[in-house]
Amino acid sequence: MNGTPACPVGSAKPNSLTSPSVASRLALGTAQFGLPYGVSNHDGQPSSQACAAILRDARLAGINTLDTAIAYGSSESVLGELGVQDLQVITKLPAVPQACPNVANWVSEQISQALARMGKQQLEGLLLHRPAQLNMPFGQTLYNALQEQKEKGLVRKIGISIYAPQELNALPEGMHLDIVQSPQSIIDQRMITTGWAQRLKDQGVELHIRSIFLQGLLLMSTAQRLPRFARWQRLWQTWDRWIAQTGLSPLQACLLYALSLPWPDKIVIGVNSAAELAEILQATEGKLPAAPADLPCHDAELLNPAIWPSA
Repeated sequence: MNGTPACPVGSAKPNSLTSPSVASRLALGTAQFGLPYGVSNHDGQPSSQACAAILRDARLAGINTLDTAIAYGSSESVLGELGVQDLQVITKLPAVPQACPNVANWVSEQISQALARMGKQQLEGLLLHRPAQLNMPFGQTLYNALQEQKEKGLVRKIGISIYAPQELNALPEGMHLDIVQSPQSIIDQRMITTGWAQRLKDQGVELHIRSIFLQGLLLMSTAQRLPRFARWQRLWQTWDRWIAQTGLSPLQACLLYALSLPWPDKIVIGVNSAAELAEILQATEGKLPAAPADLPCHDAELLNPAIWPSA
């Protein structure tokens, strides 16, 4: 979640905090398991014990899908040590190295190593972290290699992880994807306004959304918000004023917005502790009031954490 807790954590057991239908839409992001992640993360990488508690409570709540990546530090190894044989795991390939002598062999080796690290026989999903590589000279070979892993039964679904819907416009024709993972939040509605969310659903492609808290930035109070984000002060004023008017916590507003969307098959959430997970599950209850029309933002410099200003 990467944000300051927005409401007290109750004493209810994790599996009583949310309905099975809601839990089934959630996927647990595990970038935090392998590296310090998130602009508001001041605690660093969770301990193995903390990760074990998160997984335990996720299971109790009915969350059965994990999202990770080969590039997420030691995340896959931590998952393997803790045991995730009963959970569906989606991981992501890093960029194909320059001058790779055999793309198909490289893909096969990456998947084999990922499965070994996590003690899995099959991946629920395999996504490309750099989908633009499908447009490179070896793009068709890369796509064919992903399809081959499906045919072998090592991967159930293939897809891509994007930063912006414009990346979908550039994809070569004839490459069918099973999953597209994209950012989506109450201030980032580009997948809707471009029509891509509906288009993917019409094509039978699963849409998984992430960054619903914008790495915790949307959960920060005015005092916590870093000076490098001051240029979007008008947006923060609109956001803070609306939150105050609704009586919701920022966490509730972000979650209720994501859950109100009809398109996402999975909503990826990341937490640093079991307490944060419990808080998220509690915050899924309630209704979302109409948000201000000027709340959505289209500025990539804010919506893409990869290019956030450093100061």
